[in-house]
Amino acid sequence: MSKIEFSKEEKETLVKKIQFYFDQELQHEIGQFDAEFLLDFFSEEVGGYYYNRGLYDAQAFIEKRMEGISEDLYQLEKSAS
Repeated sequence: MSKIEFSKEEKETLVKKIQFYFDQELQHEIGQFDAEFLLDFFSEEVGGYYYNRGLYDAQAFIEKRMEGISEDLYQLEKSAS
């Protein structure tokens, strides 16, 4: 799996969300550098789990859709009598 990377804008948004969370939920102010470090840590150590879960969910969705398509095609079959 390749490394999970965010655009500059995405990273800025995520860092602000981390800072907001620390401030609101933990009543602790966290600087931009520390928030970026925490984001990088979670991206490297936990990000793969979220990525894989997204893949599994997409795969299940596609399989369900394919079953529906197969059923629709079966209904279009003509009898050979």
